[in-house]
Amino acid sequence: MTPEQPSSAIPTEPVSTDPVDRVIAYHIRTKHHFNRYARSLGYLDWANQPNPFRRFDGAELVWLPLLKPDDEPRSPSYQAIYEPGAVLVQPLTNGALSRFFELALGLSAWKKAGESEWALRNNPSSGNLHPTEGYVLLPPLNGLDLKPGLYHYAPKEHGLELRADFPPAAISRLLAPFPSDAVLFGLTSVHWREAWKYGERAFRYCNHDVGHAIGSARLAAATLGWKMALLDGVDQNQIAKVLGTHRVDDFSGVEPEHPDCLAVIWPGADKAHPSLGSARDMQDLPLFLDEAAVSDVAVGPWHGKANELSREHGVHWDVIDQVAEASWKTSVEHPFVPLVGISTVPAETHPASETTTVAAAIIRQRRSAVSFDARTAISVATFFHILQRVMPRAERPQLRRPMPWDALPWDPAIHLMLFVHRVEGVEAGLYILARDPEKLPLLRQSMNPELEWTPAPGCPEHLPLFWLLQGNAQRLAAQVSCQQGIAGDSACSLGMLAEFDGRLRQGGAWWYPRLFWETGLLGQVLYLEAEAAGVRGTGIGCFFDDPVHEIVGIKDLSFQSLYHFTIGGPVDDQRLMTLPPYHHLQHE
Repeated sequence: MTPEQPSSAIPTEPVSTDPVDRVIAYHIRTKHHFNRYARSLGYLDWANQPNPFRRFDGAELVWLPLLKPDDEPRSPSYQAIYEPGAVLVQPLTNGALSRFFELALGLSAWKKAGESEWALRNNPSSGNLHPTEGYVLLPPLNGLDLKPGLYHYAPKEHGLELRADFPPAAISRLLAPFPSDAVLFGLTSVHWREAWKYGERAFRYCNHDVGHAIGSARLAAATLGWKMALLDGVDQNQIAKVLGTHRVDDFSGVEPEHPDCLAVIWPGADKAHPSLGSARDMQDLPLFLDEAAVSDVAVGPWHGKANELSREHGVHWDVIDQVAEASWKTSVEHPFVPLVGISTVPAETHPASETTTVAAAIIRQRRSAVSFDARTAISVATFFHILQRVMPRAERPQLRRPMPWDALPWDPAIHLMLFVHRVEGVEAGLYILARDPEKLPLLRQSMNPELEWTPAPGCPEHLPLFWLLQGNAQRLAAQVSCQQGIAGDSACSLGMLAEFDGRLRQGGAWWYPRLFWETGLLGQVLYLEAEAAGVRGTGIGCFFDDPVHEIVGIKDLSFQSLYHFTIGGPVDDQRLMTLPPYHHLQHE
């Protein structure tokens, strides 16, 4: 990435007490411009590079079984995980939990150059810095050889650290409204890991990574026939209590964790918990927790103290703390989503093709390309297929929403501005994909009225893709992506335009991170679709914000570009040696 230099020319504005004004001020402050970047240290303080692996000293580590790719639980084909009912549901066992965490947050490989060696993971991360930490709350379950409680996932060891012995009865009360055998999955962020390199813009990148992790967890769950839904009605104080980030003594003197989100994950068909009685409860899934039940589990006892990730921190970026506080969700809502909607049928009725790549292989081989060959093209069929995958609405009315978009309970807020370079059968130029067709009027109203808005020739009828500008856009794509050639040397690249000011004013400041979560989930889908198509993708967090908007004439805050992505033929660095992900544990 292009280095992000510090600047003393950051505009200052009066501090508002309105949380929405404060997150908007942060967003404006952390934009990149042609003449200056958002504030950062300006160099890499290698002596204090953060440890990418958090551990809790004193917490019991339970090793998860290291499964070979062909071990049970067996992975379905990549195509099958998108087909309702096509995957045989796996019971929640130690082996299944091991596979879930491996594919969601585990290591994918080690890279080595000379004496340097670093890990890659199945969930992408900005700068490979991995600010995201994962947790799971396990109830008493038959077939699961783990005591009830809260566990932190340690990816380097591929194990679970027991953070809290929650009373089994309290866990059962907390999970009572959810389907049988449900568990809670949680994510937190260590903001320092990103701030070490990216300075003030790090809060953006941390939330990209939360979205990537939501996506990788949902896709990992799908390989096991499991379902997942984000508990978007909870407030962050509840998340902190469940995940232990509120425990000051456990993080004393070390880098804190920011509580981001909780999700419910359950295996099997859409069956409500047997303790539920009302008709509504039997049909709908609650996306909130009972406050009294949260308080009951939070009593512990707790175990372990977080390790120190850097000896020194140099500059402390106060603006990150400020935007985290402003976007802290204090409200509690009580939303429901339909529980029944995607039927589960035996896997043998949907035989996987012997020539189809298994989903786990696609997940494990995902990499972030560092350069493209400026030659590789993709077919029009592949291009349209990828765009269909990012559409969050079900094509058939009896399905609520396709996987992985069923994990997010809100209507789509992100639309794609596409730079098409090398797509066979598609004219080069600038296109827009409206991921919610109802937002077409808003998109057109917010952009230059002279844009063409011609339906893309040959595009499937249900895909709202429009041609805005004709011509070669390779140089433009690279220019607005911090002069990075990968945006123009690819087959296509894109910017993710978020419904911005309206969403924040209507929903609240806590919507700001959620916009980035949606972009991260989009990025995860694009990463895997690129791998499945035989090419490669990479996320681009460094771009010149307002110059991107100027391309289509956006002059206000109605839409803002939050993330870029590009897909093409990769050029691998032959100097790097690749090692197996858990080679360091083979002697265990």
